[in-house]
Parts: sequence; C-alpha cells; structure tokens
Amino acid sequence: MMTRIPGLLLRQITLLLLMLGLAGVIFFTLRSYLPVFLGAYTLYVLSSPLMSFLVDQKRWPSVLASLFIILLAGAALGLLLYALIQLVQQPIVAALQHSPEIVQNVERLATYLQREYDFQLITPDNIRTATTWIGKQMSALISATVEGAVMTLLVAFTLYYMLMNRERLEKAFYDWLPFSKSNATEFKERLNVLVFSNALGIPFMGILQGLSGLPFYWLIGVPNMWLWFAVTCISGMLPIVGVALAYVPLSALMLANGQPLKAVAVFLYGFVVIGSVDNIGRMWLQKKLGETHPLITLFGILAGLQLFGFIGFIFGPILIALFLLIVRIYGREFGRKRSPRRA
Repeated sequence: MMTRIPGLLLRQITLLLLMLGLAGVIFFTLRSYLPVFLGAYTLYVLSSPLMSFLVDQKRWPSVLASLFIILLAGAALGLLLYALIQLVQQPIVAALQHSPEIVQNVERLATYLQREYDFQLITPDNIRTATTWIGKQMSALISATVEGAVMTLLVAFTLYYMLMNRERLEKAFYDWLPFSKSNATEFKERLNVLVFSNALGIPFMGILQGLSGLPFYWLIGVPNMWLWFAVTCISGMLPIVGVALAYVPLSALMLANGQPLKAVAVFLYGFVVIGSVDNIGRMWLQKKLGETHPLITLFGILAGLQLFGFIGFIFGPILIALFLLIVRIYGREFGRKRSPRRA
C-alpha cells in the first residue's frame, strides 16, 4: 500500500521549489550585476562605523549621513581617477607629439628585418589586422567606460538603501542564518573582519610595494617616475606575477634605450627588494588583519577574478574563508561528539 505524502509537506516542497526556481531566474538575469551588490556591501561594511558615529553620536539624520558617505566615497574615486588620468596623459601626449619619429623608427625596423631576414613587417594584411584590432579596442574601451559609469551609479543607489535600512538588514541577517545566535554572531563578525582585511589590506600592500620602488626609480632617473609608481602599485595587487609586471617591462624599456646597467639594476632591485615586499609583506599583513591563511588569499584571488571580476580581489578570499567557517560551524552544531577513548 502506497503512503500518501501529507498535503502540508507537499505544499511546502512545492513552495521551496518555486522559490528556488525564481531565485535561479533572478540570479541568471542579474548575474552580470553581482559586482554591484558586492561593491555596495564592501562600502557598507567599511562605512558602517562612520555611519554609526554620525547618526548615533552626532545625531545626524540618516538621509544626510548616507548622502555624505556616498559623496565622500565618490570624491575619493574621482580623485583616484583624476590622478590616473594625469599619470597616463603625459606619455600619450608625448607619443602623439613624436608620432612622425615613431613611424620612422618602425619603417627602419621593417627595412632592417626585410633586408637581413627577409621578413616583411609592414604588409597590407598586417595593416588591416592592426586597424581592426585598434577599432575593437576603442569600442571595448568606450563600452567599458559606459558600463563602469552605470555600475558606479547602481553601487551608490544600492549603498544608499543599505545605509538607510542598516538595522533592518542586520536583523534580517540574524533571522535568515540557519545557525544558533552565537554562531550567527561569529559568522557576521568574521565576515566583517574579512571584508576589512581584503578591502584595505590588498590595496595597502600594493601602495607599500610602490613606495618601496619609488626612491629607487628617482635615484636612477626612471622617466615618468610617477607613472611607473602607479604601475607598481596596481601590479602589486595581482597574484602570482605581481610586481614583475612592473619591473620586467621597465628594465626591458631601459635596455632598449641603451642603458643596460640601469636595466639590470631595475630588474635586480625589483626581484629582490620589491619582490620581497610582495611575497612576504602581503601574506603577513593579510594573516594579521584577518587571520587568513596565505593560500586562501592566493587561490581566493584567482577564483574571485574569474567569478566577480575586479571586485574578486576582495570577495575571492572571503568566499573560501567563509566556506571553511561554515564547515566548522556545521561540525560544531550538528557533528557528533566523540566519546573519550578507553584506557
């Protein structure tokens, strides 16, 4: 005789399947905007102490405090973009001013390769390929600029409502977590620590590596010193290759300019000194700030870049660390206690 499924259980299963199906549709539709929520959450965690200070101690209205924080974050982003534009503007202008000389050098190189090695550098096919590539890159740059502007507005919009409803969000956080109150508190505190650790620690290490190279760049007379400082800072935040993306091209450029001793000095300094900051300082700081194992940081960044894009620098290590935390909490709440061994 077949056992009938109770009607209440059947309705519950149907409702859960419907919820999961709708959640999957929503996630699939909005998956490209996931960095918006992650970026807004990162700014929410970083700005929560300031929000509490303004609202609870200074008695600011929540609307005014939220708008002030958003404007402050926007001003910081604007200053960063302005500094980057100023750094790359000078090399671009110099290249445009010396474009006839660059064309002549390319022609000399093409003539030399054809005479010595019978290799044609400038051909109609190569010119057509280069033109097509430049057109695609310009189109991608314009598309990325528009998409970045839209993403920034969405982050600001999401952050505003997160700050305005921070008490309701924290209550909902506790209500929806399937943990006991103590474990839910530990999970929330650990998540905030990880966000602080990655959002502040990784950029700080990049800047620290840039500062370690800046005096040496000035000492040996590197052209466009501040541009290479920025390149060192940005490459210092990348995993595996790291600052090698800065000092290897710089040494190659100085070698091409007929400065072999300076090229060797840049390579050795970057490999020994700046590389030491990259390999030791980054892992040490990440471990101290968030008690994150260096391997979690390394593989988390690699996974995060593929999953979330640039924001994966922050949320990749968080994802792996939270997975391990959930496993530990699960074992604590539902695992069987081992009986002591008999002597």
